[in-house]
Amino acid sequence: MSTAVNLEHDAHAAPANCPNCEAVVSGHFCSNCGQEAILHHASTREFLHEFVGHYVALEGKLWGTVMRLLFRPGALTLEYIRGRRVRFVQPLRLYLTLSLLFFAIMKFSGGFSLNTQDNDKPETAVASSAADIARNAAKVQEKASEKIKPLTPEEVRGKTAAEAAIDDMQKDFKLEESSAAISEAERKTKRNEKRKEKAGEKADGTEDGDKNNFDLNVMGKDSDFLNRWPALKHKWQAFEDLPGSEKGKVFTEGFYHYAPYAIFCLMPVFALFLKVLYLGSGKRFGEHLLFALHTNAFAFFIYSVILLVPSAFAGFVLWCWLLGYLPWAMRRVYGGSRWGVFFRWGTLMTFYSMAVGLAILLSMLGGIMSVGAH
Repeated sequence: MSTAVNLEHDAHAAPANCPNCEAVVSGHFCSNCGQEAILHHASTREFLHEFVGHYVALEGKLWGTVMRLLFRPGALTLEYIRGRRVRFVQPLRLYLTLSLLFFAIMKFSGGFSLNTQDNDKPETAVASSAADIARNAAKVQEKASEKIKPLTPEEVRGKTAAEAAIDDMQKDFKLEESSAAISEAERKTKRNEKRKEKAGEKADGTEDGDKNNFDLNVMGKDSDFLNRWPALKHKWQAFEDLPGSEKGKVFTEGFYHYAPYAIFCLMPVFALFLKVLYLGSGKRFGEHLLFALHTNAFAFFIYSVILLVPSAFAGFVLWCWLLGYLPWAMRRVYGGSRWGVFFRWGTLMTFYSMAVGLAILLSMLGGIMSVGAH
């Protein structure tokens, strides 16, 4: 079997057999597998030539796909249904590329980040900062006054009293912080005691205890639900022992790790909603799925631009285009009256938004499974 790549001196001569499948070649492409007949040695120049020729060129797949996707809602779906597919980027590849690009931009730009700072006593931090500012101002004033003239006894006494007051303020702030920490520890101890009491009531088997334990405490350390899943119970206990700031980080990491997969799994759900809304239209489920991939790829592209463009006016225009894009695409692909499209669009967005919200919630909760993994 000959699989050698053409050398430089015969780069323009087509081989007799395809290097990939050994079929007879009678043109620039193999009629059996579709591979190019004329190949070159792998080099940086060859990679750049392929990228520029197939993607960056104005007549390439990328530009034709992007122009129809952005400015002609639904046109890309119709082109694919009519059989014009080679000239455009494949729907699944387009969706995956734009979705990964969106989540990468969101992660590095901090577009989704729960509050991971310990702000249990913000007034204490503000007051402490104010005390520091007052002390610095007093020092600056002292230096300036020393340069101008010596202080009188009354001014010296006033300065001493001001410094003493600032010191007292800082001592009070430190006492408040220590008392807040003690109070938090006491609250945690009381919560643990309550859990133990509930567990004891449940062990006694009293009817009142059973009723009190049915307080939707499904994720409690001693709940029946967690007892059925020891691994999940261990993760949940490790999560509960984390401070508040670390819990926010767990949810954020869970979002970035699982949300791309969760939303991708919603594409069949989006197509199912369309199937129900357009019963009797004659379109197959695969065509609804194709429409879902294209419209969601457009949404990811617009969200990415919104994250990158800081202009409020540009963001407003993009949001308006995002809202109007889906009903416009639905009317072009499925037809129907304006009011019918508007009703179906409203119904679709209501149920799909609920599905997306549930997927994001489950993704954030999925971050709990990574607690204690390292």
